[in-house]
Formats: sequence, structure tokens, C-alpha cells
Amino acid sequence: MHGRRGQGQALSQAAPEPGEEMLRIGGLEVEFRAGPARTTALRGVDLTLRAGTVLGVAGESGCGKTTSALAAMGLLPRSAVARGSIRYRGTELLALPEKELRRYRGRHLAMIFQETTTALNPVIRVGDQLMMAARAHGRGGQAEARERVLAALADVRLADSERVMSSYPHELSGGMCQRVVIAMAVSCGSRVLFADEPTTALDVSVQEEILELLRGLVTRRRLAMMMISHDLAVLADVCDDIAVMYRGEIVEYGPAGTVLASPAHPYTRALLDCLPTLRGRRGTLPELPSAPDDAGASGGCRFRARCGWAIDACQEPPALSPVLPGQPRLSRCWRSTDVLGLMAAGESAGGQPGDAAVTSDHGNFDR
Repeated sequence: MHGRRGQGQALSQAAPEPGEEMLRIGGLEVEFRAGPARTTALRGVDLTLRAGTVLGVAGESGCGKTTSALAAMGLLPRSAVARGSIRYRGTELLALPEKELRRYRGRHLAMIFQETTTALNPVIRVGDQLMMAARAHGRGGQAEARERVLAALADVRLADSERVMSSYPHELSGGMCQRVVIAMAVSCGSRVLFADEPTTALDVSVQEEILELLRGLVTRRRLAMMMISHDLAVLADVCDDIAVMYRGEIVEYGPAGTVLASPAHPYTRALLDCLPTLRGRRGTLPELPSAPDDAGASGGCRFRARCGWAIDACQEPPALSPVLPGQPRLSRCWRSTDVLGLMAAGESAGGQPGDAAVTSDHGNFDR
């Protein structure tokens, strides 16, 4: 055990090469238990995070986005049981006891939580909180920890670092608090970063600054980042690849520009159709019908109860498979090639005339 641990930590501290596989999630299943009741939150999730790249994870609330990140961080509640594989640079994290996992959490893997108001203690000065994290997960004494904290604050573009460190969270703006949380995540040298809705409650201009900041950190520090968001426009700004999740499964996976410009799964197409556009027709935005509580319980495609493209074959569960030969894109749909044809025909997922590309305040997805 000690030999394996030392080897894993040595590998974790080495500077990664661009594109190096940092974290591989394979066949991940998460089940929540409450007495005799069982709820499956994740079903066979496969994700790969590479150095210097951003993987976006999109989908409705409850689809499993945050659960995937919490499982990788080892932060699931005690009622949850995780099965499968989560490997950080060759070390199987799911096999580690909690005490051992703490050596990775913070020092090698870090998370930016959705609400800075809950991530920061309101009665402790910002500097003290940063120093506590740096001392807990780093090496060296007080002086070295302070140097790392100041360097991290500079890296997130907080110029007046001394004032920031002496402030309480409520004395800082929302954008500044978000930068502090990001600085805390990277101050200990973490190589893998999970960003859970990092632009929530920020105005558009500050949101753009935070996204640009995160992308810059990924490039400079060769981080591997998972960006979780409901907002496809946010993911379009910063992500290299995108995984779309529905009811605990990945339904589409591929390069961000390809997935957003020409989706191959009806659910991805429907998410895009529900976005307002700066061009094309005006009127009421389409919406998906509500899913019955037992959707997918009888097997088959879990989206078919809400899908206008369902056929008899959808009573059998489709596999996540290549859409077209030679393309690095996967879709969990029997009619992926038909959905691709929607873009050429200029139709929406509901079969109505629509825009061939979607635009928003963040830019054009057809890139």
C-alpha cells in the first residue's frame, strides 16, 4: 500500500504534458440509498479529462452533472454507493480509504462550488481561509503558504491582494469572491479542476471575465477542467469537448463546436431549440414535455417518453456509439443520422422549421 501510494503521489506531482490523460472515469454508477429505497443517479458514465483542455458537462437539473464531479472528489454523502473506476494519473481513487483520499483532494483535485456564499466562511477573513487551505494541502511553512496564496491571487487578477486577504467575504463583490474561490482551488497546485456553475449569479460582463480567467488558467497551468453548466452558451465559450447528460447517462459526447453546431441526439437538439436566438423567427420558445416519474423504468431509451422522434426500436436501450465513421463523436440514439439531417433541413427537434445555427449573447455556436 505504501509503495503504491508513494508512486501515485510522485506521478501526480509531475508536470503534465499537453493533452496528457489526467482523470479517467469509467463505467461510473452511483446509487443513493434511504432504507430499502434505491435511486440510481449515474449509469455507466465514461469521461476523460486531459491536461490543458476543458470538458463541458451539460443537461437539466438532476441529470447527474454535479454527482459525477462529487464522486470524483470523493465528496458523495454516506447514503451514496459508487461503483466503477475513477483513475487519477493511474491511481484508482475509488479504492482508496477516506484518509488516503484526503491526500489527493485539494492537492491534486479541486472543486469550485456553485455558490461562493456557501464556499467561503462569512466570519473568517479571506486571507485566513486561503492560508488554511494552503497549509492543509501544501508543503512548507507559513511563509511558503503565503507566497503560494499571493501568487494564486495574482493569477486570478486580484491586484490589491493585501486588501483582499484582510477582507471578509461580504466586503467583496460577487466577482471578487468567485476569483478568491478559484485562487483557493489552484493555490495548492491541483492538476484537475471541477467548476460547478462557476458563473451563477454574476452579470454578463463579469461572467465573461471569469470564463476568460478559467480558460487562461487551464492553458497556463495545463489544468484538466470539467465545466458543469446548464448554459450551453457558457460551455461554447470555453470548452474543447462537451458531454450532454440525461437522467444519469451520457447521451452525446464530442468536440464542442461539432456538438453545438450539429447535434446528433434529440435531447441536445431540444436544449438548443429552447435557447433564445438573435436571428430567425420570433415567437414562443419550444419546450420539452415533462417526463413521467417512471420514464425509463421499463427499459429502452430513457428519453423516448419526451422525444418526438421515438420509434419502435427505442424500446431497446441504444448504446453510446459513433455517429459517423471516422468522427470523434458519440450519441445514444437509434436515429442519430436522422437528427443530423435536421440541421441541413433547418428544422428543430420537434420537426418545426428552425434556425440552422443558434446564437446568443455569448456568440455563435456554429464555429
